[in-house]
Amino acid sequence: MNRRIRVIGAVALVIAVAAGIFLWLPGSKALIALQPENKSVVALGGSVYRTHCAECHGQNLEGQPNWRSRDAEGYLPAPPHDANGHSWHHADALLFKITKLGTASIAGPDYKTRMPAYADVLS
Repeated sequence: MNRRIRVIGAVALVIAVAAGIFLWLPGSKALIALQPENKSVVALGGSVYRTHCAECHGQNLEGQPNWRSRDAEGYLPAPPHDANGHSWHHADALLFKITKLGTASIAGPDYKTRMPAYADVLS
């Protein structure tokens, strides 16, 4: 019985933390809901990507050359978003937060990045 209570408590804690992360995101009104089956939403996402992201991350998601090595100014080039990159293994909520609030929101204010925050650009 004691083990069951601990398991239930651990599951409840994980759910509470996950809900807190979603609700903490400034401006969040609901959980982030991806809609890969909705062709109009996917098309809109493609348009937003081409307008705001492709300049750095590439028209074909290829990223910038030498994206794993800091440049002469100490910045990391934009990573690819295809299978060769690393964004695919991050949770959707984390990627949403980085896009909305900028990389410094997770890496700290001293982290050198050219990735802008899009909270005031995209709704």
